[in-house]
Amino acid sequence: MHLTLTLEEQKTLLASARETIAARLEGRVYPQEGASLTQPCGAFVTLHIGAKLRGCIGRMSAPWALEKTVRLMAAAAAFEDPRFPPLTTEELGRCHIEISALSSMEPCADPRSVQVGVHGLYLTHRGRSGVLLPQVPVEQGWDLDAYLDYICVKAGLAPHAYDEPGAQLYTFTATVFGEDTP
Repeated sequence: MHLTLTLEEQKTLLASARETIAARLEGRVYPQEGASLTQPCGAFVTLHIGAKLRGCIGRMSAPWALEKTVRLMAAAAAFEDPRFPPLTTEELGRCHIEISALSSMEPCADPRSVQVGVHGLYLTHRGRSGVLLPQVPVEQGWDLDAYLDYICVKAGLAPHAYDEPGAQLYTFTATVFGEDTP
């Protein structure tokens, strides 16, 4: 299942993500009522400054309306990604926001059926897990073998661990969109 969003819905989500971050930086409360995108959906929010990653947090699925999921993940990407210090007001002005709204996950019985650039991957095995969004292998220039190996590495496992007994590999798709200019 692929999630389809209109251009207006995408603009609404991007504006909501940016306003949520700005409100927190300014010590204001962002209004929570009036969510227009009510379908429960997982989402990732990715922040870039120039070509560099500045934060990325998401949920594979969520019990909340998509707009609420995006607001929560935008705040988490800006202020809770353990790889980075909290975003500053100055950085927000240079920050580019990208949203990946996720379809539901499907078990992947045949890893060779994964389509690079179409399918995101989620792997669980031996108490570990890792996720890669569909755009990552394209951005990195990976072929299918590299993509499958890297999902294992991302989960803290050895390459080819997706083929081990007990490993659970899932695919999903994403509607990916971002701001034209910050």
